[in-house]
Amino acid sequence: MPKLYESGENYLETILVLKNRGIDVRSIDVVHEMNLSKPSVSRAMGILREGGFINVDADGYITLTSAGKEVAESIYERHRVLTDWLIDIGVDPEIAAEDACKLEHDISSESFEKLKEHLRKKHNKNI
Repeated sequence: MPKLYESGENYLETILVLKNRGIDVRSIDVVHEMNLSKPSVSRAMGILREGGFINVDADGYITLTSAGKEVAESIYERHRVLTDWLIDIGVDPEIAAEDACKLEHDISSESFEKLKEHLRKKHNKNI
């Protein structure tokens, strides 16, 4: 499986978020959600399809493969946990979401798991 870069992870996360909203996702939905150009999204969808992360049917509807869903869910979990943590320590929610988007790609698995463990203990709940 090819290595995904931050932009690829963002596309997969966006597809997952749109799916979770009940949207049958097409490239144009990704264009609008991410505020990007059609050619950029089209190119990215081709790369993700060739990499085995998404499938695109004859009508242009995008679905995540199991590999794509695994990456998307991992990134989305990081985004949610980091956003909540930043808000919890007093960061404005909008800034927290923006910063979480940057951090979610760079934080190591070890650090992220330790952060989740810490938050679980602090809030006495599953994260």
